[in-house]
Amino acid sequence: MSASSEVVAGVSLSLSGRFRLQGQAALNGIRLWVDQTSPFLPLRLIVLDDESRSEQAREHVLRLVTRDRVDLLLGPYSSVLTMAVAPLAEGHGKILWNHGGASDAIYEQGWRHLVSLPSPASDYLRALPILVRQTDPEIGRIGILHAKAGSFAAHVARGATEGAKAAGFGHIQVNPFDSPIADPGALLREAFVGEPELLIGVGSFQDDVAILRQRGGMSSVKALCVVAAGLGVMHREVGALAEGVIAPSQWEPGVKYHNIVGPDLAWFLSEYRARFQHHPDYPAVQAFAAGVVFMECFRVAGSLEDERLLAAARAIDLTTLFGRFRLDPTTGRQVGHQPLLIQWQDGRKRVIWPEESAQATLRYPLS
Repeated sequence: MSASSEVVAGVSLSLSGRFRLQGQAALNGIRLWVDQTSPFLPLRLIVLDDESRSEQAREHVLRLVTRDRVDLLLGPYSSVLTMAVAPLAEGHGKILWNHGGASDAIYEQGWRHLVSLPSPASDYLRALPILVRQTDPEIGRIGILHAKAGSFAAHVARGATEGAKAAGFGHIQVNPFDSPIADPGALLREAFVGEPELLIGVGSFQDDVAILRQRGGMSSVKALCVVAAGLGVMHREVGALAEGVIAPSQWEPGVKYHNIVGPDLAWFLSEYRARFQHHPDYPAVQAFAAGVVFMECFRVAGSLEDERLLAAARAIDLTTLFGRFRLDPTTGRQVGHQPLLIQWQDGRKRVIWPEESAQATLRYPLS
C-alpha cells in the first residue's frame, strides 16, 4: 500500500449492557492507539455497539468484514462475545485481533485467524492457592464459586482448582451458579457448608459485587478473591468492602517492562489521563496493545494481507507496555504474557505476585 492509503479498522464493543464498563475502557484504548498511530499510518475507525449481546456482535462483525471490508478487525470484549464472532472471522479468512477474550475454549476450536493478547483464563488464579499456602500453610479449605454461563468462569475455576490441588489443599468445594445471582445469601450459605478459608468468586462484575456485599457473613474466610476486583471501578462501587480483596489482573501501571515496542508506559498514562480524565484499567491497555502488535506485524509482513500478517504474528516475540507477546505457533495460544495477582491495600491495588513484579506482600489474615 502507498503511504497515503487509508487503513480501515473496525470493532464491535459493548458500550451498553453487562460488559459496558470493560467495553468503554477498551474503546478508550483503541481511540488512543488511533490518535498515536494516525500520523504514521492514516486510520479510519468504525465503532459499533453490540450491547453485550452475541447476536448483535455477530451482525456487526459480518457487516465489518463484508460491507465495510475492514483491513483490521479488532475483537469485542469478553470471552462469550469473542467466541460468538470468531467463527465468522475464520470463515472469511480475516484475522480477529483478540484483546478481550481469555477463555481457554477460544484456543480449542482450531481457529487459525485469531491473534490473542490476554493470558488464558485457566492461568488467572492458578498461582493464588500456592501463594496463600506460602503465607499460611495451615490453610487447607477452598471454596470456588463460578458462573455457569459461557466458558470463561469455568476455566478460571478449573485453573484455581488445579492450583489448589498442587498446593495441597485438603478440601476443595466448587459451586457453579446462575448469573446474575438471584440470592447471594443462599449461594454463600451453600458455599459455607465447606467452611472455606480461601473463597474465590468468578462471575460478572455485578455477580462479584453481590458476593462482596455479603462479606460481613464470611466468618471462616481468611483470603477472599473475586475476579472483577481487578478493575479500579470495583473500589468506587463497594468502597471499604474491597479492602484486602485479591484479584487477577492482566496489567497494572506499577509494573514496568523493558525494551518495549511502541509507546512506553509514561506516555500512555499521561495521554490517557489527559484525554479521558481517569486512570486506565487493563481492558484499555490490552486493546491499545492489540494495535501496537498489529503495527509490528504490518511492519514485518510489509502487507495488510491477512495470511502474511498471521505468519508474522506467529513468528514474533516482543514486549509492549502490556507485557510480553508470544504465540504458540501451533495452537495460537498466548504463552508470553503473564497475569498478575493484586490485592486492595489501603484503598489501592498493589501487585502481590509474581515476586519479581510485587509491590507488596499478601496481607493475611484479611479479617
